[in-house]
Amino acid sequence: MLQGVERLDDLIGPRESGLTGATLAEVESAVDRNDLGRLAETDGHFAAVAREGCTVRLARTIGLPLRYFVAKRYHGPYLVVSDRIDRLYDYCCSLKIGWQFDPLYTRMIPAHYLVEIDQIGCPDPNPRYHRFFDPEVAQGPREIDAAGDAYVRAAYDSTLDWIRGVPDGERIAILFSGGVDSGSTFLLARKALEALGRDPGLARAYTLDLGGGQDAIQAERWVRELGLEAQWERISLEGTVPDLEGAIATIEDYHPLDVECAATSLLLLGAIRDRDPSVRFLIDGDGGDENLKSYPLEDSDLTISSVLRNPLLYQEGWGIDAVKHSLTYSGGLSRSYVRTYAPAQKLGFTAFSPYTTRRVIAKAAAMPFEEWLGGDASRLDTLKADVVQAGVKSFTGVDMPVFPKRRFQDGAGGSYRRWKVSKAWCRQVFLRQWEERLKVAWSPFAERVSGNAVPT
Repeated sequence: MLQGVERLDDLIGPRESGLTGATLAEVESAVDRNDLGRLAETDGHFAAVAREGCTVRLARTIGLPLRYFVAKRYHGPYLVVSDRIDRLYDYCCSLKIGWQFDPLYTRMIPAHYLVEIDQIGCPDPNPRYHRFFDPEVAQGPREIDAAGDAYVRAAYDSTLDWIRGVPDGERIAILFSGGVDSGSTFLLARKALEALGRDPGLARAYTLDLGGGQDAIQAERWVRELGLEAQWERISLEGTVPDLEGAIATIEDYHPLDVECAATSLLLLGAIRDRDPSVRFLIDGDGGDENLKSYPLEDSDLTISSVLRNPLLYQEGWGIDAVKHSLTYSGGLSRSYVRTYAPAQKLGFTAFSPYTTRRVIAKAAAMPFEEWLGGDASRLDTLKADVVQAGVKSFTGVDMPVFPKRRFQDGAGGSYRRWKVSKAWCRQVFLRQWEERLKVAWSPFAERVSGNAVPT
């Protein structure tokens, strides 16, 4: 392997969203030095890459996906970094080494880790993983009102930090279902705008209705009860069927619930874009379910014990050392946040959710879930509403309406919800899409460059 040759191409560069505690340049420097303490002092989101000799370091938080592919060239292993699988492939094709590519050989950086990769040639050594976020568990207030206040205040602080980075006068779209997470986000965004001396009306809420959607019904009741009808719009697309295959191509993943969510989101974001071509920023409540463990256990192979013994299960999956951990995708919201990130990016939005920041996740992790549940998993059905409603009341003084919880794609309505979308079908579509794409590189007529070819 040749020394002194650049073997890293970062196709997307350092990024941040609502970052506090450091500048992006300081984050880059901390990644370069493997300074986990400095990264831990930050909040908001970042993704950054650095190289020191033959070692590449990569780090990210939930809100900004980051992945890499190790190609082979004449000087040894060659790392290509981006936020999307297709960008990695297109770049390899531009170097005429697309024939080396396999989407399942790409690797997603797990959220809340700094990953070190040594480029020393075959066989490639395993990456080294270093955590920079390790919240205390079950050490917070025991009373729901106090825990809710701490949680909502943290979400407000994250919202305020993000909106500070939105240019004054810019409108902000709220993806709004009338549920606990999107409703609290709407109120916190308005409060943050007012605190910054801006018009709270710059935050406008949108609700998708594909026909008979319960979200549109409850959202209308929500805004009427709080006198916010002028800042809300129902997006009626009755009869429109979400494009599930298009969603799979957009998020580059095949988890059915994330596919359905992304397909529904693409419809809503597309309609917002048609109505207001100039709006660039959007905020939602993604991550709220994960923080308060508000998922029906009967829909999965999880038990209440597995949820409680793995405090960041919903944010990070089973963990990097677990058998079930996916190297291609990581796990939990670290993996599935592409359902928000990718549709927004495709349609020209910058997306943010306060419930994905570390300060908010830490407040949730500090809650005494085991004590509150007392072994009764059904308590999870209402716990999130109790905590967030109490927090919103304490912090804002607003009695936020609360309605039965449902998933975004379910609440939008429409006839397609009678279908059962399976993981097997989604995975087949994903593989078929990539089979078609890879034909370009594998065509007998395509120009190919050997991994051993030395440039002349």
